[in-house]
Amino acid sequence: MEFPFDINQLFSERVSILDQTLVAGRKSAGRPDLQEQIATVIDGLGKASAKAQQLPAPITSASKLQSQRHQIYLLKDGEHSGGRGVAVGFLKVGYKKLFLLDRQGAHIEAEPLCVLDFYIAENLQRHGYGLELFDFMLQHKNLEPVLMAYDRPSPKFLSFLAKHYCLTQSVPQVNNFVVFEGFFHNKTAAQLRKVPPKKLEGEIKPYSLMEREVVRQEQKTLPWPFAPPQSPQRSVSSQCSHSLSVGSSPSRMPPRFAQSASPGGNRDQSPQSPHIDRCRARRASQQGLAARCSLYSRHLDSRAVGLLSRQLPGLSCFHLCLHSRRMTSAARPP
Repeated sequence: MEFPFDINQLFSERVSILDQTLVAGRKSAGRPDLQEQIATVIDGLGKASAKAQQLPAPITSASKLQSQRHQIYLLKDGEHSGGRGVAVGFLKVGYKKLFLLDRQGAHIEAEPLCVLDFYIAENLQRHGYGLELFDFMLQHKNLEPVLMAYDRPSPKFLSFLAKHYCLTQSVPQVNNFVVFEGFFHNKTAAQLRKVPPKKLEGEIKPYSLMEREVVRQEQKTLPWPFAPPQSPQRSVSSQCSHSLSVGSSPSRMPPRFAQSASPGGNRDQSPQSPHIDRCRARRASQQGLAARCSLYSRHLDSRAVGLLSRQLPGLSCFHLCLHSRRMTSAARPP
């Protein structure tokens, strides 16, 4: 590929190695004008490669090279174009972390050197330039081609690998990369690491079973005020969790608790203290008092509040005052 400037002035060597600095030799170091010309060469070769592979957009450009840790091996022929030289082609490589599948289907994490783009000008193909460029890269990296991964190789590139390096049997992958037979056998344990399988999720119980379990837990606990004293934060959180689990309102006591607290409830449950027996006897002697034991009833009048405060001295004055305010606000005309 020809350009309107001297290629030999930009690239002193036959094969130049370019990275994110866009510097090829000592001449282009600190020369913005030469670096701009190098970027023009990279952009022109990238567009030609995308056109040859029928890609919608170039995958190689100077801006992408500056933002990535990749390397470009650029081959020139300094005798063409009247001594100004031409850019024959390029080879872009870089390390990438990949999740690959071996022959047994096991997932393996690896970070091999990958061939990301490879292009030789159409009018200079079949002259040995591609083999020269690829061999130079292998010698510079001290690597074998079977230990590399290839990103979406074209049919021409696959035939090139089969002809010169006998890479014919590839291991199918779920991504766009291609690896060949022998990739997993010759890699060391530090370069290949098996990905641990995902942990199986526990069995999810149906909603009905979860609801029954919560109900059984509620049956084991005594209703208020017979339950042992708890901190306000814990009691509020437990009421909210029960109400959300069984679908009942947090302002009401479950019907099973009301039945067990009534005189005809469960008699097999042993009392925890003599104070609980006295409270049950006093509550049973008052008509309708069992339904108001939790102090959540909206029909609680001042007489019942006074009666509860006299018979159950352990009740909190805060709850009584709170319900008195609720009754006063409910009786107030709108």
